[in-house]
Amino acid sequence: MSEIDETILDSNQISSTDKAGRPIPVTIPIALAPGVTVVYTTRLGGLSTGDFGNLNLGGKSGDDPEAVLSNRIALAEAVGARLSLVSQVHSGRAVDVDEAFEINTPFGFDVSGTRTGATAAEATGEPTEPTMPAEASAEATDAAPHVVEADGQVTAQTGVALGMFAADCLPVLFADPVSGVIGAAHCGRRGLERGVIQSTVDLMAAKGAKPENIVATLGPCICGDCYEVGDEIADTFVKRFPLTKTATRFGGAGIDIAEAARIDLAFAGVHRIVDSVPRIHAATEYLEEDAELAELCRTDGEGPAELSERIAAIRHSMCTLENPLWYSHRRAAKAGKRHEGRLLALIVRH
Repeated sequence: MSEIDETILDSNQISSTDKAGRPIPVTIPIALAPGVTVVYTTRLGGLSTGDFGNLNLGGKSGDDPEAVLSNRIALAEAVGARLSLVSQVHSGRAVDVDEAFEINTPFGFDVSGTRTGATAAEATGEPTEPTMPAEASAEATDAAPHVVEADGQVTAQTGVALGMFAADCLPVLFADPVSGVIGAAHCGRRGLERGVIQSTVDLMAAKGAKPENIVATLGPCICGDCYEVGDEIADTFVKRFPLTKTATRFGGAGIDIAEAARIDLAFAGVHRIVDSVPRIHAATEYLEEDAELAELCRTDGEGPAELSERIAAIRHSMCTLENPLWYSHRRAAKAGKRHEGRLLALIVRH
């Protein structure tokens, strides 16, 4: 095994669990710019079970809240940063999290709408004076959480990992290493049509970034060969994003959301793109005999039971539907499931 292969996975450490006994998330890091790292989570190294196994980080799909909380805490510790999570709604809206950032969970800043029951004291690790009866306090932790709806985030802080959930949609991560501003965008079909990339770049610029200095990378998403949407949707999409209509391997019309993102990046003045594919491809090869991934494939019902068959069928390692490393809404739906987990694509400046 070469030296570079041995550094592919952040979680390939001496122990498979952290000091608290939580499984260490299996993640794939990408060096985007000096001092800036992008991290993609996989399905491996968490406490979720069943259709959510094993490293589900999404909090809205019915998974055990304690498992999700544990997974997020372990991830924050693995990346050495506080997570920042918003409620993604397929919009074109980006938000400056520096205006509202506060540690409100044990893993960082969460306005995504997840119910975890974590109190401010648990989040900071500091004791607080009680201001209400214990029973009322318990009820408050289960109250509707504060929610910020957006599909783009930006920050100029160090040690904050902007996170975007995905299970087929495209995460795009941005960094201006000169100004120190970073950004993240959740680019589904509708978010792309609504201009989420331009909104994110504009907000970065408002904080001092310059498009010509911005470096971006595209994360895992469903590929154009697999994203079947039908002629009507594809024909509408291609008017906004020329040459993105595809003929899928399932026989119908599809679209290429990664190519659409590249088009909007160019229009936004972002021309420096770091390719995540080599790193993802190497990580996939590295895990082609992984015992945990083999067990997930054996039990998830989302394709052949043998991991070797699934790996052999991959044509695009970044494709969430093809590669069993990733969560995929489409793959789960094709298997007749009503639920699936979510990966996180993170960007952090240290």
